[in-house]
Amino acid sequence: MGAASAVLIVLITLLFPPIGVWAVAGCGADLFINICLTILGYIPGHIHAFYIEYVYYDRREQAREGRYAARRAPGVYSDRVQTGGHGGYGTIVQPATH
Repeated sequence: MGAASAVLIVLITLLFPPIGVWAVAGCGADLFINICLTILGYIPGHIHAFYIEYVYYDRREQAREGRYAARRAPGVYSDRVQTGGHGGYGTIVQPATH
């Protein structure tokens, strides 16, 4: 499922970059920046969208391997992208697995 979703996101991003950013980052600063870049020029919108998606899938793979990035990726404002989608929900403690 991981590879299929990545391919689908890339295909969507090729058509319209903000939809690809929205799919991985949600509605926030990254989406706003991407919309502005896409309006200013189609290529800058693509570059930004593919960078956001690369960080998301790279961090997701690192989290699966049990490694977590020590620093935040520059230019990425979404916590969902920074953690690869493996963030908690506020103060809810994740159950321990034994």
